[in-house]
Amino acid sequence: MEISQEEKRKLNVGVIGVGHLGSLHAKMYAGIESAQLVGLFDVDSARANERAREYNCKAFSSVEELLDAVDAVSVTTPTTLHHKIASEAIRRGKHVFIEKPITTTIEEAKELVELSRKHKMKIQVGHIERFNPALLALEKYQIRPMFVESHRLAQFNPRGTDVAVVLDLMIHDIDIILSFVKSSVKSIQANGIAVVSDSADIANARIQFENGCVANVTASRISQKKMRKMRFFQRDAYISIDFSDAVAEVFRLVDENDPSAKNTMLLGAITQGTVQRKIVYEQPEIKEVNALKYELELFVDAVLHNKQPVVTAEDGLRALEVAQQIIEEINQNKLW
Repeated sequence: MEISQEEKRKLNVGVIGVGHLGSLHAKMYAGIESAQLVGLFDVDSARANERAREYNCKAFSSVEELLDAVDAVSVTTPTTLHHKIASEAIRRGKHVFIEKPITTTIEEAKELVELSRKHKMKIQVGHIERFNPALLALEKYQIRPMFVESHRLAQFNPRGTDVAVVLDLMIHDIDIILSFVKSSVKSIQANGIAVVSDSADIANARIQFENGCVANVTASRISQKKMRKMRFFQRDAYISIDFSDAVAEVFRLVDENDPSAKNTMLLGAITQGTVQRKIVYEQPEIKEVNALKYELELFVDAVLHNKQPVVTAEDGLRALEVAQQIIEEINQNKLW
C-alpha cells in the first residue's frame, strides 16, 4: 500500500536548553519516527556541541537561528526563561512544548495563552505524570473523586531549588487533581517551611472545591525515602496510584451482575435495601510506557494533525494559579 504524504511527513523540532531534562528531550526526539531532531541551543556552547554530536544534529549559536530552522521546540530552560523564549518562538510561528511550571508568574502564563491563540500556535505543558503508566491504566474507569490525598516526597537535589517545592513537585499533583475534579477552587489552606533553601521545602495544602471535593496534598524535597502516591475516594470506589512503582489498585462496589467486574477479585458482598452488591478488587494492566517519550510523541502528533495537546497552556495556567495561591497562603502563615 502506498504511503501518503501526510504519513511520510516529519515535524522538524529543536530543543532549547540541554541540561539534564533538555538532553532527555533531545534523546527522545531522536527516537520518535514522526519527528526530525534538527538541532539544539544552550548557553553552554560546549555542552550543546557535545549533545549535538551525540544525537546527530546541529548545535545552533542562537535561539533565533534555531527557531528559523524548525517547526516546533521544547523549552527546557530554567523556569524564569520560559516566558521570554516561548513568546519569541510563538511570534515566529513555532509550536512549543514547555516544561512545567509553564512560567514563573500567572501574568506570564496568561500572555502565552493569548499569544498562542492569536498566532494559532500550539502549546503543550510538560506535566509528565499525566503519562505515567499507572495513571494511563485507569483510563477505562470513571474517576469523579470527592476526597483526594497525595504525597510526593523526594530526596534533596539542588536542581529545582530555584523555586518553592510547590512549583517543583506539588504542581504535578495539582495538575492531576484539576484534570479529574471538574470544579472551581473554593478555598485553600496551606502551610510550609524552608529547611535547606530560601523557599518552602515541605508544604501541605488543603484544597476545597465548589462541588464539595477536598484534596489534601503534601510535597517535600527533604525526605529520606521517595514517595509518589495518590488516592481517590468517591462514591462506590477507592483508587490508589503509586507513580514510582507504576501500580494502580481499584476497590469498587458493583451490582451483582455488573459485566465490568469480570476478572476481578471478590472481596465480599453487601445488601443495600433489596439490592445485592459486590466489593471487588483489581489491579489494572500496566503497559510499558516511557512517559517522556509518550508525551513528546503526542505533542508531535498534535502539531502534525492539528489536534489539541493533551496538556494545554490553559491547563498549565490553571495548575500555576492554584500553586501560586498555595504559595501565597504559605507565605502568610510563614513558619520560618
